Amino acid sequence: AIVVGIMISGLSTHYFSDEHNSRILIPALHWLFPSATPRMLHLMHLGIRKLAHIVEFGAFSVTVFRSVRAGRSGWRWNWALTTLVVAVAYASLDEWHQSFVPLRQATPRDVAIDTFGALLAQGMVWWYATRKWPLVGLPQTQAGLEGLQSRETGKPYVFED
Repeated sequence: AIVVGIMISGLSTHYFSDEHNSRILIPALHWLFPSATPRMLHLMHLGIRKLAHIVEFGAFSVTVFRSVRAGRSGWRWNWALTTLVVAVAYASLDEWHQSFVPLRQATPRDVAIDTFGALLAQGMVWWYATRKWPLVGLPQTQAGLEGLQSRETGKPYVFED
């Protein structure tokens, strides 16, 4: 989580401002979509930048969850809520930091987008935890699987060598 947080802080510098990365992204987008209007290129550039917020705070959320979980298996509401509080706090601090950086601006909308990324990632963590983790670490014998049922079929689990 610390490494991802440092990465987010690095991406909040003026080197990754709209003005700097548009010099690379807009020509690349124009090359990929030669018939796109300047407005469309600008909107695609904006979309990529906002998608980056979702991805980076999604990754941050997953790594914070792993830290909060502290090696335990499964999923709990309090772990997810703690993770979301940390992600929202860090998103707010990130935007506050950007208010002091030349060529950057702080917006509540970006905090909302970051929060959406963290929520989306926590939804994926929940889905994975309720589908896979319940069967991880179970004894690999028929006796150990006794009483478990398949989610898909509802039939008892059968262990085969």
